[in-house]
Amino acid sequence: MFQFRNGFFTLALVGAFASLAGAQESYEALEDLGEALFFDTNLSANRTQACATCHDPESGFADPRGMASIGDDGASFGDRNAPTLTYAALTPEFGRNKDGLWHGGQFWEGRAARLEDQAGGPPLNPIEMGMKDEAAVVARLKENELYVASFGTLFSADTLDDPQAGYAAMTAALAAFERTGQFQTFDSKYDRYLRGEEKLTSEELLGETLFFSQQFTNCNLCHQLNERPGAEGETFSNYQYFNIGVPKNPDLRALNGIKLDFLDEGLGAHPHVKGKEDGHRGKFKVPTLRNVAVTAPYMHNGVFEDLRTVVLFYNKYNSVSEARQINPETGQPFGPPPVPETLAEVELTEGPALKDREIDAIVAFLKTLTDRRYEHLLEE
Repeated sequence: MFQFRNGFFTLALVGAFASLAGAQESYEALEDLGEALFFDTNLSANRTQACATCHDPESGFADPRGMASIGDDGASFGDRNAPTLTYAALTPEFGRNKDGLWHGGQFWEGRAARLEDQAGGPPLNPIEMGMKDEAAVVARLKENELYVASFGTLFSADTLDDPQAGYAAMTAALAAFERTGQFQTFDSKYDRYLRGEEKLTSEELLGETLFFSQQFTNCNLCHQLNERPGAEGETFSNYQYFNIGVPKNPDLRALNGIKLDFLDEGLGAHPHVKGKEDGHRGKFKVPTLRNVAVTAPYMHNGVFEDLRTVVLFYNKYNSVSEARQINPETGQPFGPPPVPETLAEVELTEGPALKDREIDAIVAFLKTLTDRRYEHLLEE
């Protein structure tokens, strides 16, 4: 089993040597148990996939392998891109914000209200970790004596005797790990710049100005949580839901066998929203921009490979130039919005068209949001 501590992997042989003198008898902290579970492939049907498989700690806790993650069966693909888990713990629970708008929750449409709910999803998803039910997962937990002792110590002696209670305890442990400082370090170049520890280049400074400007761009309408730029703890998301017209991804649909005309309704399919409120089809949660430069591909369906393409996509709404309507990755026009009737036209069309220099500056600024331990990935 691999454990991730302070940005580095260390090989820890546990369980097999638990009976040896001096071996660890149990995890004393809930987050330590969660860390072990996060890297445990035995919690998937074929014992090949762990949480860390699709949320790789060395890749910004995202999946660097492609548009969507392959399942434990080695053949299944979903229809969405696995988002980074960095800073995910800071996402508010799904519900209404102070303005009465839906915000928060985990997954792209917020169907998991809390981090614990999100942690419980993949093990039981047939195209992810593929376990039959909660009882099957708990049975795997009981195979590990270290787990048994730890759940007994951290919860109660009979926790794993009840599949529902045992599964809930497992998700609590995973969530506790994801709430540790390993996932939210706030030590990027931008953070260091705000603390006076480092300087931004002229290009990065221009990008910062453009990003937070209400005159030249509208980036911060959705990607700013705090009321003022430079505030401590900025996660670069207001966690609300918008339809920005992300085109369908034909390459992913060809890979997973889902028909191209299938509509991912996003928030419109959320159980608390579907059939009760109109105007939410095609909306997806605004993601954090922290570590965005090292967690490609982009958008909920992984349709864009390059960060500059993402900025160009936004810019197409403000430009009358035919050239600006072309996706540089395909050489073809950006695809049409799947749900044009809910498109966030006001948010998308504020500001003038950007020049190449300004687009490059915004990309440069976004790169400064990379946690220190991932900065080496910017050079690859």
